Amino acid sequence: MATIRPKISDQQRRAMLVRRHLLTPATHATAVEQVAEALVALHATEPATVFLSVAARMTGATPQMVERALYEDRSLVRMLCMRRTVFVVPKDLAPVVEASTARTVAARERRALAGLLADQLGHDTAWLASVENEVTAALAGLGEADATRITDAVPRLKERITLSPGKPYESRVRISNKVLTVLAAEGRIRRGRPRGTWASATFRWTLTEPHPQLPAEQARVELATRYLAAFGPVTLDDITWWTGWNLTATRTALAGTGAVEVDLGHAVGYVLPGDPVLGPSQGTRTERAVSLLPTLDPTAMGWRDRDWYLDAAHAAELFDRNGNICPTVWCNGRIIGGWRQRADGQIVTELLTADTDRGLRAAIAVEAERLTAFLGGLRISPHVRTPLMGRLSQDRVSPTSLQG
Repeated sequence: MATIRPKISDQQRRAMLVRRHLLTPATHATAVEQVAEALVALHATEPATVFLSVAARMTGATPQMVERALYEDRSLVRMLCMRRTVFVVPKDLAPVVEASTARTVAARERRALAGLLADQLGHDTAWLASVENEVTAALAGLGEADATRITDAVPRLKERITLSPGKPYESRVRISNKVLTVLAAEGRIRRGRPRGTWASATFRWTLTEPHPQLPAEQARVELATRYLAAFGPVTLDDITWWTGWNLTATRTALAGTGAVEVDLGHAVGYVLPGDPVLGPSQGTRTERAVSLLPTLDPTAMGWRDRDWYLDAAHAAELFDRNGNICPTVWCNGRIIGGWRQRADGQIVTELLTADTDRGLRAAIAVEAERLTAFLGGLRISPHVRTPLMGRLSQDRVSPTSLQG
């Protein structure tokens, strides 16, 4: 007898996304940590993304609030984890992320560095271990220091290796960044407050506090459960892609969550037992939910299959060749355009839909003003380059303009 699965429409998924990801004033968080918990993990490849993801979802957010959570309270932890990507996660989730994903990533990073040192410099693993011990000893004395100060204290970090030999982008670099990356991936050191502004990627480093060690399989079940709670319904492909696990590990973890199968129309989806999406309809939304989300925002990067919240015809306008998304404009759980801050500080937008009206323009203008106030005169420039970003850099575009 065929299994009858509950049907979940794209409209239901978008409505659930808006509520779960805090994309309306009624659902906005009142604390930085609430945003991170709602999204499981905040993308941190670009440091500004963490701050802007919070700003879009929190009432009265300021950069200082985010800095306090990251560098003073340490209620948020920056980690190299899922898909070898840097994320910021709630402190209580850090042991889960470490055991489920970061541990494997760290082992790969160590093997890669050991190979480079052996092949290019003739150094063995004992040599690398002694350098790492010098680094941690130096940080114990310095307390917190950037890569330059650490390298001055540990001169062997000045040795150079060649990256991408024979490629057009070949480069000769000091081993310092590679060594620090491995130590951070293993949780032995962490990124502290950056030099310069809160959007800077030049971090200081400090020793880290150890956290509980969990069994990998148990941690994968917990991470899958958190992901389903925040992003469900999801497909098996979504989970595999978001976590970076292989298919076997994904299936095992999914089974451990007790997830329920649902019919998404084009594929089988999964939600946790008792998920609100399985219950009575939440009613018709009357409040327009408009948000300006930053480069690599967790919502935009939360699923591999994006057709239910992004017109496939517009993907090339918003994603670069590496699959990274530029800053986006959202309305009622759907991406409708992109935005950028110009050199003069103004926020400009371009919409990829003809379905616009005065109310939408006004709502976008309100979000642009809120974002401008949060930035407080700081200029940010996303590293993701897309056709839409190119057009928005031109002076002819006016603030919150709507291009059809």
